[in-house]
Amino acid sequence: MRANRVFLIVLDSFGVGALPDAAAFGDTGSHTLRSCFLQPGFSVPNMAKLGLYSIDEIGVGTPEDTPIGSYCKLAEASKGKDTTTGHWEICGLISEKAMPTYPHGFPQALLDEFSRRTGRGVLCNLPYSGTKVIADYGQAHLRTGKLIVYTSADSVFQIAAHEAVVPPEELYRYCRIAREILQGEHAVGRVIARPFAGEFPFVRTPRRHDFSLLPPRDTLLDVLSNAGIDVFPIGKIYDIFAGKGLKEAHPTVSNADGMAQTDAVSKTACRGFCFVNLVDFDMLYGHRNDAVGYARALMEFDRWLGSFLPKLREDDVLMITADHGCDPLTPSTDHSREYIPLLIYGRQLRPKNLGVRSTYADIGKTVAALFGVENKLAGTVLPLEERT
Repeated sequence: MRANRVFLIVLDSFGVGALPDAAAFGDTGSHTLRSCFLQPGFSVPNMAKLGLYSIDEIGVGTPEDTPIGSYCKLAEASKGKDTTTGHWEICGLISEKAMPTYPHGFPQALLDEFSRRTGRGVLCNLPYSGTKVIADYGQAHLRTGKLIVYTSADSVFQIAAHEAVVPPEELYRYCRIAREILQGEHAVGRVIARPFAGEFPFVRTPRRHDFSLLPPRDTLLDVLSNAGIDVFPIGKIYDIFAGKGLKEAHPTVSNADGMAQTDAVSKTACRGFCFVNLVDFDMLYGHRNDAVGYARALMEFDRWLGSFLPKLREDDVLMITADHGCDPLTPSTDHSREYIPLLIYGRQLRPKNLGVRSTYADIGKTVAALFGVENKLAGTVLPLEERT
């Protein structure tokens, strides 16, 4: 089949069970979907209809007798479990070397250079929960003007600052300085601006911004753009790929905003690839161990999905997936090393169990094939079948 439009929606952190190597990442037993499924009243009938509970060894739910979509789960081949490696792998770039992490904080020499160039001191420099770090260090930041620098189990350098002390644009400038410094052996996946506001214990604002490492090789986005296929990045997609292979950015402030922008593309675009990241699952619920909120957000997405499916044209294809896990019922607030689901729907496609795949890269390889674009991306084209 050749598609005219492909919609790929990433439910950020929606893992479906621990990978065989999860123990090496401290994630034994993680299962983000199961943690949401256990919440009272949880129901996602539209994803179930597409085949969510029919995925091999999914461990929860009742399989559909006659699912309307194709479905599978995919293992991560990259050495990591974060947003950058997950999205890059989805788009055909496998990270064979793990990006650096800092379980004991960043080297002092690196922080000294950062302070020299920004003119501001640093607080914290430890792995921390994003909400707890501003509660613990926010008042000191207000008194001193020093920046709150922290990390997590992921390859990230995060800078938190109160908007009354450091306006967002100034914070973004500091992040660009950090991005310039963090190269070579310290080339973290992302530098993240984390503005907050209000009074103690403070609240994070929606003006977060990610400054990612530039992908070292071409990805699906380059392949499609070079072939003249329009790419519509919604959410933090532009940031994750540092703009490589993209002409425009469409940031969002919430899942609802991302879904609304996807609706808008479906009404106006004649041809192209709409690549969407819905970050609230991860940012608001997974990292805050809020299983109830995560389950509610999935149900909100599923209701939207029920309204979106009828809008798809005869030659459209919809894909729903994730980029890693973030189990909200584990003691950790970090990402979890999990399989991701893939649900595929198109009016011309025959529903099919696609099994268990060895890499997320099969997604990007399949998207390129749906557009008929030759490429050298990692991965294998999924054996989708047309209806006869």
